[in-house]
Amino acid sequence: MTEPNDTASFRLGYVPGVTPGKWARMWAERRPHVPLQLVMATTDEAVELVRAGAVDAGLVRLPIDRTGLHAIPLYTEATVAVVPKEHLLTAAEEVTVADLADEIVLRPQDDTLAWPEDRPGRAAAFEPATTADAVELVAAGVGLLVLPQSLARLHHRRDLTYRPLADAPGSSVVLTWPDAENTDLMEEFIGIVRGRTVNSSRTAPPRGNPGDTRPSKKNAARRPRARRGTHRR
Repeated sequence: MTEPNDTASFRLGYVPGVTPGKWARMWAERRPHVPLQLVMATTDEAVELVRAGAVDAGLVRLPIDRTGLHAIPLYTEATVAVVPKEHLLTAAEEVTVADLADEIVLRPQDDTLAWPEDRPGRAAAFEPATTADAVELVAAGVGLLVLPQSLARLHHRRDLTYRPLADAPGSSVVLTWPDAENTDLMEEFIGIVRGRTVNSSRTAPPRGNPGDTRPSKKNAARRPRARRGTHRR
């Protein structure tokens, strides 16, 4: 590992809907003299920033091209259908892909959900540029929207609601960083997101050469000396 210099900072890219606040607070406690710089970007943009060295790591949604990158899974979000509050689908606690078969489902260009088969519903006449644009169209009654739950909360509107989409793929969030020697700061952040405590160690302390069967000096000092024969015939 390489050590940071006195003016080091840690730059973290993250995608909309992902909230790095908890990890940022833990970072401030452990590295109070190293600023954590947060950079919001789309998944594609964040991956390119990581590759270019513009950020040290990124919190992104799968799928991504992992060539030259590490990636460790953090959590998987539920997928929901965003609908107007008066929509018939709001009568159910959760819906299925089949329930959307006759609905127009908007597909924004920044959508990152990976569908193993055909996407649900009927495609709209055009693809909105962003998720925010798609939300506006749902509010205007143009169609429905399927997206990770955190994005539904991020784009909350009083005239819209959402229902869990029971059989839809989830949205997996990972931490990604360059496939190279980790800096001390990178190891610190990996430990934070993995839940390691301040006193925990990444690797177990060395326990000596497993092939050496000789007693240690400490143990040797405690071993009693063999007694010489003292009995008389």
